[in-house]
Amino acid sequence: RSVGSDEVSVQEGVDSVTLHTDVETNQQKDIIWRFNDILITEISGDLKNICLDVQCNTNAERFRGRLKLDNLTGSLTITNINTADSGIFKLQINSSSIQKNISIT
Repeated sequence: RSVGSDEVSVQEGVDSVTLHTDVETNQQKDIIWRFNDILITEISGDLKNICLDVQCNTNAERFRGRLKLDNLTGSLTITNINTADSGIFKLQINSSSIQKNISIT
């Protein structure tokens, strides 16, 4: 399931949900995703620094092995989604000061 809006409802057991940035990283410096203010992914525009879940933050253990980051766009896919994943996902694109909040319930 793909998401471009600010709110999405999914049922537990849905395979995955994708949160889109609508940008290309080669035009940006940094793309950061947070879940309830916990850093879960980060990608630099030059693609030299990319981290997912516990590589970025030990507090992101809940997402271990379930995050996929599109290196071109920075879009985030969460697999094996469950009720513990309900909350606010925040996108921050530093070079253009873009911020986007997506609520998953």
